Amino acid sequence: MQYIDNIIFLILLVAGFGLFAKSLQKIYRNIRLGREINRNDRKAERWETMARVAMGQSKMVKRPVAGILHLFVYVGFIIINIELIEIIVDGLFGTHRFLATILGHGFYNAFTATLEILALLVVIGVVVFFIRRNFYGVKRLTMKELFGWPKQDANWILIIEFALMVAFFTMNTSDWVLQQKGLLPEHGSFPISSTILAPIFNNFGDSFLFFTEKAAWWFHFVGILFFMNYLYYSKHLHIILAFPSTWYANLEKKGKFNNLESVTKEIKLMMDPNADPYAAPAEGETEAPSKFGAEDVFDLNQVQLLNAYSCTECGRCTAVCPANITGKKLSPRLILMKTRDRLEEVGKNIDKNGKFVDDGKKLLNDYITKEELWACTTCNACTEACPVLLDPLSIIFEMRRFLVMEQSAAPQELNLMMTNVENNAAPWQYNQADRLNWAND
Repeated sequence: MQYIDNIIFLILLVAGFGLFAKSLQKIYRNIRLGREINRNDRKAERWETMARVAMGQSKMVKRPVAGILHLFVYVGFIIINIELIEIIVDGLFGTHRFLATILGHGFYNAFTATLEILALLVVIGVVVFFIRRNFYGVKRLTMKELFGWPKQDANWILIIEFALMVAFFTMNTSDWVLQQKGLLPEHGSFPISSTILAPIFNNFGDSFLFFTEKAAWWFHFVGILFFMNYLYYSKHLHIILAFPSTWYANLEKKGKFNNLESVTKEIKLMMDPNADPYAAPAEGETEAPSKFGAEDVFDLNQVQLLNAYSCTECGRCTAVCPANITGKKLSPRLILMKTRDRLEEVGKNIDKNGKFVDDGKKLLNDYITKEELWACTTCNACTEACPVLLDPLSIIFEMRRFLVMEQSAAPQELNLMMTNVENNAAPWQYNQADRLNWAND
């Protein structure tokens, strides 16, 4: 019976990481439903971009207050959870503050003191963010697209992080008081706990302190496992997916759109008098895609689907979108959110049936409307504003491409312009010979 705690700890550890691995596997499978795309070029630049943007938070600090607070929460929460290594060893082997024996007295004191300061910064950050999100009235955080679960999700994350930090300080304070009483070996330095909370804990009895320290330790451990598995259902997947999203980001100049290789080959075939239009594709070549552009998530590429899962729902893209600012229906943030919702629906369909069974729905029309798509000015403000280099414009462009090339469903103004280009080699409706008449005077 003396090992019952260790056995329970092991079961929770295996279950927690097992469920987390299963969630990641499901996300990976869903992303793989998209079309393959080669983004393995310019590797040095990609590593540099990921380090600067995802790890260094370079785009977040363009808005200094929110950026610095986010940096506090991000760096603090990540580094504090390095302590998870110590918790795992202590939980499995019944030791107490295992790292103290590895790092030595001085270094361990510096380590624990740093964790305490970072934990305080995390508490300050999440409290300010909670107030800012719920009471300060930042427009991009109070739009109707965030009503319901998105707002609840953001608040729950802040509450969970706050609770984990409270447990962390409770554990440290109880530990420190017991150390001062000679009931535990002296390991670690706790500048916040010893000065702010210790005067309260000094009034508690020894048995209660032992119970409190152990309860807070367990709460912190189980809370980390819960938080880790909650990520699958949350916008906070960006904690993990921001890294691959920035690595696979589009490094071409903004505004440069891709030509369809299949269309290029078709035109070359038409212009080659010796080509056989009925010949089978050469070895290594692929046939033309079954459709042009994107009607559903299967037609988007894998990076676009990764972007949908990586969206932080911060709304910086929507806040700078000229279409949205002028009252049009388009919200770049909502484009990514709807893409993720459809992808999740497809994933549940596969889970239920073993393969995708047509459900009569599509991303186009059932989730994203034509009105939203044609409201976009393709100015790239959204892609420039995104703190993790997501590209909602590319999804809009692919869905427009489907409307034009597959359904001939462009707005009348565009159809007129394209007809003029075809007939007059200019977007205006007059003869080519008259193009320079404007200069006669």
